[in-house]
Amino acid sequence: MLRPLVFAAWLLVSALPALAEACLGPIARTPDGTPISLAALQNGEVRITYVGHSTFTIESPQGVTAATDYSDYFRPPFLPTIATMNHAHSSHFTYRPDPAIRHVLRGWAHQGRTPSFDIQERDMRVRNVPTNIRDGGATEFSGNSIFIFEVGGLCIAHLGHLHHTLTPDHLKAIGQVDILMAAVDGSWTLDLDGIVEVITQLQPKVVLPMHFITEYSLQRFLSHIGTRYPVEPLASDSAVYSRANLPTKPAIQVMIGR
Repeated sequence: MLRPLVFAAWLLVSALPALAEACLGPIARTPDGTPISLAALQNGEVRITYVGHSTFTIESPQGVTAATDYSDYFRPPFLPTIATMNHAHSSHFTYRPDPAIRHVLRGWAHQGRTPSFDIQERDMRVRNVPTNIRDGGATEFSGNSIFIFEVGGLCIAHLGHLHHTLTPDHLKAIGQVDILMAAVDGSWTLDLDGIVEVITQLQPKVVLPMHFITEYSLQRFLSHIGTRYPVEPLASDSAVYSRANLPTKPAIQVMIGR
């Protein structure tokens, strides 16, 4: 089932204009603008918090906050500066994003136009690499985006609702990934062999599992990946990363979320 989508994905990226160069190398607020008390981030640091399902927040030292797969079901407790969305299911997007969000990035094709984003908000850059999704028995071209966040000297990739493994063109457009947010449900997105292949393709230092639906499917993924990557359960749904504290070998770090 994966291979026809891979070919379709190759056709998609081959037809795109030259993408922006690949990766080299906050203070959160409530909707009314009130600051939330968080430990300040130093230059070269980024805070990642797992909200749930496939929604994370990513915070920069200069106070920029991004929320991934922002939806009516999974939202952070503060208003993000940037919201990214995918539309495979309603739990990954909303038709009613708060108008106060500065950048709302809808990661699917609209009226035949391939989604293309490359924005710089203070010390955070966000761009996307389109992929395809299954739509019944057909393929929806550009139905998903891998969003890439460059912040704190790190490259963070959120796979969204990825339905196929990656082509050489995808890998070139994405570049080196330090932290990967990967859907590990094994059925709604990629099967388990497929997501392990994508992790192997990208070779991140940290994999943050998401979209595992149940504890059973999370454990099934962890068992499937076996001893290839050590598993490090985190004591919190939030962690501060920097290039200095990345593991020396790729690791699966499990955040609990809410």
